[in-house]
Amino acid sequence: MHLFSESRLTLRLALPLMIGQLSQMLMGVVDSLMVGHLGVTDLAALTFANSLFHVPFVFGIGLLTGISVFTSNSRGSDDPRGARGSCRHGLYLATVLGLVMFGISWVVSMNLDFFGQPAAVAARTSVFFQIIMASVIPALASIALKNHADALNRPWPPFWIFLGGVGLNVGLNWVMIYGNFGCPALGFEGAAWATLISRTAILLAMIWWLVRAKDLREWVPHRWFRTPDFGDLRRLLSIGLPAGIQMIFEVSAFSLAGLIMGRFGPDAMAAHQIAITLAATAFMIPLGLSMALTVRIGEAHGAGELKRLRPIAISGWLLSGGWSLVAAACFLIFGKFLASLFIDAPAVISLAASLLVIVGVFQLVDSLQVVSSAMLRGLHDARVPAVMGFASYWFVGLPVGAGLAFGLGFGATGVWWGLAAGLFVACVTLSPRLWRSTGDAKQRA
Repeated sequence: MHLFSESRLTLRLALPLMIGQLSQMLMGVVDSLMVGHLGVTDLAALTFANSLFHVPFVFGIGLLTGISVFTSNSRGSDDPRGARGSCRHGLYLATVLGLVMFGISWVVSMNLDFFGQPAAVAARTSVFFQIIMASVIPALASIALKNHADALNRPWPPFWIFLGGVGLNVGLNWVMIYGNFGCPALGFEGAAWATLISRTAILLAMIWWLVRAKDLREWVPHRWFRTPDFGDLRRLLSIGLPAGIQMIFEVSAFSLAGLIMGRFGPDAMAAHQIAITLAATAFMIPLGLSMALTVRIGEAHGAGELKRLRPIAISGWLLSGGWSLVAAACFLIFGKFLASLFIDAPAVISLAASLLVIVGVFQLVDSLQVVSSAMLRGLHDARVPAVMGFASYWFVGLPVGAGLAFGLGFGATGVWWGLAAGLFVACVTLSPRLWRSTGDAKQRA
């Protein structure tokens, strides 16, 4: 009954977070669907741009997880002042990081030939990449505010705001890509402009809601612009920096895999984009669950309720495992059909379906590793898991993938089997560490 109760409480918080993460991923799905109809070269260029975009963006998301941890700790210990500081300094970090990323990306966009991609693909990517990286600034700022609201157990208003942003993005894609309602047909670049406008609208709506929410008045900064407290910034970075590094190890492995696909031609890149889009879409469910588990573990830890930690952890594993079985069945049974929704090119569809078989196989370990990592962050354990992530993806995943792809001639599928191996190692190292950590906390209680 205790596990059932913890699972119910986790799901209550996780439901809007899971749907919200899924709705955000739909921006990328919609872009892939609409750009796919423009041709293989444009879809390959989208793959290239996303491979470069997701590495810094996911690092930023990881860096901001400290907001969830410390706001939930403050809520558990009934400390509104601490929560306000977490929100304010998280917003500072998000804004500065977004500006730095945009500046670096502008230089990178001028030197895309360096990455060894097909000339036609690199030529199509530059402007799109510049625009999409500008959208990182409002995207990270809105994520910082959302993390704060989620940790205060107010996930539904941000959910509706972010979902509205997805709807706006879909409409703007239709207008700007194809030139409807008198707008010039911007083609491939139109998808980037739609994303930038939508993410800016989400940020403005989040600020408006937080300022006007009467029940959050004590938990939201009274003065948004104050001299930073470097002690608060260091505390956020103590969790966020290793978390961001851990996440960047994983996403950079997948992004590098996308660049490796360029060695096999545009068809392989397009198939990889389809597979990674669908895999990432399925991943949004355990990712949203992991966000809720970080908050629940952090709140229990902040309140000193250490005996609840292990039941929360077990319930998280059960929920993530159940979802992974559903996702695996979908990929294994309907892989070819799902791939055919993106593009009308038999060679690309066939290769994408082969990659989706691998995606189905690694669903369980992928789900378990992400929720285990998130719950460890809730216990302020982020540095060692970051090292484990580095070893899993860069010492196992990529070398195994390269060996299978080039050494044994598996080609594009070999790259993905390597990624699956990295996820397996991450799962079997992080999950036992969480088990020991929750057991130690129970003993101390």
